[in-house]
Amino acid sequence: MINIQHISKEFGKLKALNDINVTLEGGECIALIGPNGSGKTTLIKTILGMVVPSAGQILFDGQSIEQKWIYRNEIGYMPQIGQYPENMTIAQVLDMMKDIRKMPENKLDLELYHAFNLPALLSKRMGTLSGGTRQKVSACLAFMFSPKALILDEPTAGLDPLSTEILKDKIQREKEKNKLIIISSHVLSDLDDMVSQIVYLQDGKLIFHKTLQQLKEDTGTQKLSKAIAHVMSLPNQPNEGAVHE
Repeated sequence: MINIQHISKEFGKLKALNDINVTLEGGECIALIGPNGSGKTTLIKTILGMVVPSAGQILFDGQSIEQKWIYRNEIGYMPQIGQYPENMTIAQVLDMMKDIRKMPENKLDLELYHAFNLPALLSKRMGTLSGGTRQKVSACLAFMFSPKALILDEPTAGLDPLSTEILKDKIQREKEKNKLIIISSHVLSDLDDMVSQIVYLQDGKLIFHKTLQQLKEDTGTQKLSKAIAHVMSLPNQPNEGAVHE
């Protein structure tokens, strides 16, 4: 679905991405993991067309995304911190996005909208919302237009335990519909029962792309957090671009 071909990105002397080459397919929930400054955010923004790579290309469903925008309709994006007009109400933000996307009301995925009880909060202005409620709005918008792929950046940050489980259950159901879900998160305990593959970046390089099961076997651990801690403790990790089934 998303084919990242030898992507590099330089900001002056900083090489934020260094020859990233990886293919991400539907039906998978993929954790994008790495230390701060590893290139995760730059890679996400490159996939979304917000950053133009210095070299390489990205294909979405076999088509280059260069100088295109229509493919973005097939991606639901949940940012780490949603930026919305502070004086707009939740209802106005939702209506604005519906108007931009122009999807018929009967085609909208409103599962999270109701699960998070957003109808009771529609009159609240975005500037007055708690971080958790803002996250609920962002999650609702990411899933609302039934995209083929979802990119979720720290999706559970600020959510209470019940809302976290609601979102995790929704992610699992979308994966079962053969959608691609990419999650970038530092809360690794939330990922153990969701993700099927791990993409690990460090210093702008792809260190490995493995199934979760393979990573656990390779590190002799049963928890993702322990497996990643083991990887980070190694002085030199080999670059393993392909998924090991």
